[in-house]
Amino acid sequence: EDLKQLATTFKKIYEERCGANFPDNAEEQLWGAITAVFGSWNNPRAIKYRELNDIKGLMGTAVNVQTMVYGNMGNESATGVCFSRNPSTGRNKFYGEWLRNAQGEDVVAGIRTPQQINKDLSLEWAEAMGIPEDKRLKDFPSLEEAMPEIYKELESYKDQLTHHYTDMQDMEFTVENGKLFMLQTRTGKRTALAAVKISVDLVEEKMIDKKTALGRINPKQLVQLL
Repeated sequence: EDLKQLATTFKKIYEERCGANFPDNAEEQLWGAITAVFGSWNNPRAIKYRELNDIKGLMGTAVNVQTMVYGNMGNESATGVCFSRNPSTGRNKFYGEWLRNAQGEDVVAGIRTPQQINKDLSLEWAEAMGIPEDKRLKDFPSLEEAMPEIYKELESYKDQLTHHYTDMQDMEFTVENGKLFMLQTRTGKRTALAAVKISVDLVEEKMIDKKTALGRINPKQLVQLL
C-alpha cells in the first residue's frame, strides 16, 4: 500500500512538471529513460565535470539496457559495491560493502549500516567500532562468511576483470535468490596515495609497463600527495 501511494505521488509530480500523464506503455517508458540519459550529456553539471577533468573530443554518452535483478527478494538476496584494491590506500586487498535483502541505493544511502565484504575487513571494522565478536557475527557478518560460495564467485570475477582491464576496478553486484549478477565495472577512482601504490604494484606484478604506470598518475594528484 505504501508503494502504491508513493507511485501515485510521483505520477502527480511528473504530471505537474511535464504537463502530461506518466506513460503506461513500457516501451515508451524505456525510450523516455534512454533519451534522458542521452540528454544528460549536455546538462551544466556534466559539462563542468568534463571541463574540470580536461575531457575533450567525445561525441556523447552511452546507454546500457539491462534486465532488472532484485537484491531485496529475501535473505538469499543481497547487493553490494566493491573495489579490486583499496581505493584509499592502494592496498592489494579485496575491498567493499554489502547488504543482505537490499537494493543498491541502500548501501550508500546511510539508512542501514553496510557490512564489509570479507572477514578480515569485517574484523578490522568491528574492532574500530568497538563491536564484540558475537554481535559482529550475528548482525554484521561479511559476505565471505554469510554467502561463502557467492563470495568465491565474486572474487574470481574481480580477478578476471582486474587482469582484463589491467587496473583497479569499481564493481557493483546483486545477488537474487542465491544467484550472483555483475551489474557493472569501471576503472575505480582513488586517492593520490592509492594511485601511486597501485601503479607501482601493477608494474611489479607485470600487468603494465613503467610508461603506462606513469601515464596513469595525474600531475594534480602528485601535488596533492606531496
